[in-house]
Amino acid sequence: MGDSRHQIFQKLTDSQWHGFRKGIEKEGLRVDPQGFIAQTPHPRELGSTLTHPTITTDYSEALLELITPVCDSTDALLSELRNTHIFVQKHLQNEVFWASSMPCELRGDESIPIGEYGSSNNGQLRHVYRQGLAVRYGRMMQSIAGTHYNLSLPDSFWTFWQQALGDTQSLQDFKTGQYFWLVRNFRRRSWLLMLLFGASPALDASFVADVEHRLARFSDDTWVGPHATSLRMGDLGYHTDAQASLNICFNELKTYTNTLTKAIHTPWPAYEAIGTKRGDQHIQINTSILQIENEYYSAIRPKRTARRHEKPVQALTARGVEYIEVRCLDLDPFSPVGVNREQIDFLDLFLLDCLLSESPRIARAECDRLDDMFKDVVNEGRAGNLMLPGASVPLRSLAEELLDRLQPLAERLDQLTNGSDYSAALAVQRRKVAQPDLLPSNQVIAAMSEAGLGHRDWVLQLSAQHQHALRAESLSPELNRTFEKMAADSLAEQAALEQADTQSFDEFLAEYLASNPAPE
Repeated sequence: MGDSRHQIFQKLTDSQWHGFRKGIEKEGLRVDPQGFIAQTPHPRELGSTLTHPTITTDYSEALLELITPVCDSTDALLSELRNTHIFVQKHLQNEVFWASSMPCELRGDESIPIGEYGSSNNGQLRHVYRQGLAVRYGRMMQSIAGTHYNLSLPDSFWTFWQQALGDTQSLQDFKTGQYFWLVRNFRRRSWLLMLLFGASPALDASFVADVEHRLARFSDDTWVGPHATSLRMGDLGYHTDAQASLNICFNELKTYTNTLTKAIHTPWPAYEAIGTKRGDQHIQINTSILQIENEYYSAIRPKRTARRHEKPVQALTARGVEYIEVRCLDLDPFSPVGVNREQIDFLDLFLLDCLLSESPRIARAECDRLDDMFKDVVNEGRAGNLMLPGASVPLRSLAEELLDRLQPLAERLDQLTNGSDYSAALAVQRRKVAQPDLLPSNQVIAAMSEAGLGHRDWVLQLSAQHQHALRAESLSPELNRTFEKMAADSLAEQAALEQADTQSFDEFLAEYLASNPAPE
């Protein structure tokens, strides 16, 4: 079936192909001139973190998150992302936008300010959720930054694809099933993205000051994973024992939503011991495995834009999958905007092939093996002779095989778009596998060594260079006014929400929890 799907796609005509729909959410810390996490509030000139559509914060008040609109080309996406970066960089005063996924200097949990979203009930809910993350996992883990890549295909493609496959479901049910088809194959191959784009093999010593680890000393203030590609995605990064019990393998929408809903209603003893309040202060939304769906950490998520007062699972259940979110990408520290063109084009190619290849359901044994493959590349991907679980050839050969199979699809996409971007993006990744010195994780180590700097000083220097480059660029007066208006409008919207609230937060929270029924 896999080959036949590729053959069907080859029959797609230029007039039937309308490309990909794509967006990026890019995180990064605000950092002071000495390389320490910023203790200042979110700059007011950037607007309200609660209501601004493109500039907000993630966990920490210092952890900026820049969100692009949905774009139909890589050029448009990079332009949107760069313009937002330019506006932000011009309003950071003497602070810099940290270029690495692994954080700057920290001084324990208390040095990491939790995001503030104002006094409205919705704003308080966001803050309490983050308080919950702090008491459950500590704040250190939440200071890590990454890039989330969102991708969908237009309905014109899905209509063609459904007719070609002879499917008779509703279009939305068909799309949902196909997105899960893609996600299953992503699970099988996501190790390749950690090899090609893992860029966090080193960290500041302050991050592991009180933690047992097996890292190697690079310098007085820096530790490295001897063969790691991404410490962000390893056990020192986003990892929780409670969530490891969920066993979500993304076979279909119903099992996915049921598992998440069950997790929100299943008490976890350690969280019950903490409780939901300290005195009058709320410190977590509930004592379940997950407070809300977004707490679930995974390399990929099927998503649906939620309406006002609607939870993510409710949106998925009601209207199916709208797009997929790839969440395992480290920031590219060498790029002023954290990503690069060839990476985006390769992700489009990679994800489309996940849709076009055979994708049987994932049984428990395979699920466990896929987790192990991913972890092995995260922890040991720079080792020259790494053998992945169940593989008969070394990692490098596996990667070459997978990249080889993408060549015909890259050529077809280039024909459909009358260009050469996809073949060029694939060639860049091939060179990384053929010459491991070109892997971002190896380049980070090499750049620190060449500069004679530890992680903190090297990233601080790089961040300052990016800032200088972006501040040297100017936005058009019209675009600058647009950004300023978005900021002002978001502050006004937050103020209006705060004025409109009539419930106490306790009443609001009780209503919020009651609106999420337990699974049948």
